[in-house]
Amino acid sequence: MSPEQVPVAIIAILIIVFFLVLFWMVPVGLWIAARFAGVTVRIFRDLVGMRLRRVNPSLIVNAQISATKAGLSLDLEKLEAHYLARGNVVRVVNALITADKAKIELGFQQATAIDLAGRDVLDAVQVSVNPRVITTPRISAVALDGVQLIATVRITVRANINRLVGGAGEETIIARVGEGIVSGIGASETYEDVLENPDVISKTVLARGLDSGTAYEILSIDIADVNVGKNIGAQLQAEQAEADLIVAQAKAEERRAMAVALKQEMTAKVEEMRAKVVEAESSVPRAIADAFRAGNLAGQT
Repeated sequence: MSPEQVPVAIIAILIIVFFLVLFWMVPVGLWIAARFAGVTVRIFRDLVGMRLRRVNPSLIVNAQISATKAGLSLDLEKLEAHYLARGNVVRVVNALITADKAKIELGFQQATAIDLAGRDVLDAVQVSVNPRVITTPRISAVALDGVQLIATVRITVRANINRLVGGAGEETIIARVGEGIVSGIGASETYEDVLENPDVISKTVLARGLDSGTAYEILSIDIADVNVGKNIGAQLQAEQAEADLIVAQAKAEERRAMAVALKQEMTAKVEEMRAKVVEAESSVPRAIADAFRAGNLAGQT
C-alpha cells in the first residue's frame, strides 16, 4: 500500500465504524417492525434514548408490539421505567394479556407492583385461571381413642390477585390446613369415625377460612389417603405402667434398704447391750472378792 493510499484506507475504516455505531445506536429494523405493527416509536427520542439509558430497546419495543397486537394500550415510557426498576417487562406484559383474555381485572400498576414485590405475576394469573392442586406432606394426628391416623391432603387453590402483594404463600396454606386436620381428627371420638367419613373433617377445616391473609383462595380440601398408625393411647398407657413399675420398684428397694439399715442398727444395739452385760458379769467376782476382804459378807467370823 502506497503512502497516498493510507489516508484513504483510514477514512474508509472510520466510515465503516461510524455506520456500525450508527446502526447500533439507531435500530432501524426495530423501528420499521414497530411501525408496521402499529406502534408509534420515535427513532432518536425513544430508540436512541433507550441506548443512552442502557435499556434494551428490542425487549421494550417487542413487548409493546405484543401488547398492541393483543388489544392493550400500554405506555412505552412506563415499560421502560419498569425495566429500569429491574422488573420483568416480558412477564408483566404476558400476564396483562392473559388476564385480559380471561376477563380478569388486572391493571398495569398492579401487575408491576406484584412483579416488583418478588412474585411471578404471570404464574399468579395462570393459577387464577387454572386452579392449582397442592399436596401436603403426611399429616399425623391422634383421635380421642388414642389411635394414630396418617393423612395426605390435596388442597385446590386459586390465586387472589388483590392479595398477592403482602399475602402469605403456599407454605402458610399447608401449615394451616395441617393444623386444622390435626385438630379435626383429634376431636373425633374414634379413628373409625374418621375412616368412615373423612369428608366431614375436610369440610370442617374448609369452613374455618384458612385462606385469610394469604395470596390464595382455597376452593376445596380433600383427604386423599388415610392410614392407621400406632395405638398411641395404648403405647402411652404401657409406658406409664412401666414407669409406675419402676417407681414402685424404687420405693420397694428404698423400703428394703431402710429395713436392712434398721436391722443393722438393732443388731448393733443388741451387741452393745450384750457387751455391757458381759462387762457387768465380769465385775461380779471382783466385787465378791472385795467384800470378802472387807468382811462384809454375811456369816463371816
